[in-house]
Amino acid sequence: MRSTTRALSDTVPSLAGVDGCRAGWLVVLAHPLARDAQEHQVTICARFDDVLALLPSFTVSAVDIPIGLLAEQQPGGRDCDRWARRLLGRRASSVFTPPTRPLLDATHYAQVRGHGLSIQAFNILPKIREVDRVMTPALQQRVYEAHPELAFQSLAGHPLQDRKKTVAGREERLHVLDNIPSLLFHGIRTAFEHVLHTYKRADVAPDDILDAYVLVWTALRIWRAQAHCVPRIPPHDARGLRMEIWY
Repeated sequence: MRSTTRALSDTVPSLAGVDGCRAGWLVVLAHPLARDAQEHQVTICARFDDVLALLPSFTVSAVDIPIGLLAEQQPGGRDCDRWARRLLGRRASSVFTPPTRPLLDATHYAQVRGHGLSIQAFNILPKIREVDRVMTPALQQRVYEAHPELAFQSLAGHPLQDRKKTVAGREERLHVLDNIPSLLFHGIRTAFEHVLHTYKRADVAPDDILDAYVLVWTALRIWRAQAHCVPRIPPHDARGLRMEIWY
């Protein structure tokens, strides 16, 4: 793993946590040095293009989606996927092996069966395709691949006990967020309930909201040069994109 050596910018950035949801992308946009830092802008974007258009150019974003793809299948996927699973232990199954780039245009699971792609990974293939089509090495300087379960584990200091889609898992993650010593997360329970009641469950699930909020914390750590990523020296894919996961 490695820590970011990114210097703090003289420009006060915005921070964004971006998580895929049924309706598209859930974006939580925060401003760490604003007087009302605990007030967040929460938006659903239909496409990843819309996410990029929404965010100011100096936003540091943490996104729960694979960035940088292999050209050929490898057991367990990319190096960063295998590293993340080792760190997560009992939660290792939350790290899906992403498709290789030649499989991105598949529209039926039968087209990818036998290529190491789970049905869960296939279900998010359209979102992976969206991001891959717009991502560049330059954009990757402010849009970072991250993983919510790694972030929650890092915050808690230990693996979480319950699955995030259970009531107990939801409460466990809210408790972790509630204990972040930053004004950004003051009143997080109220904010969570507000978002939960603003959007239909058919569009956004409770765990999508929690994941987006913990990704704001990851973006904050990246901006503060306190974040880690795996592997320590990330390889690049055929398009020059770093294959790494931040937390």
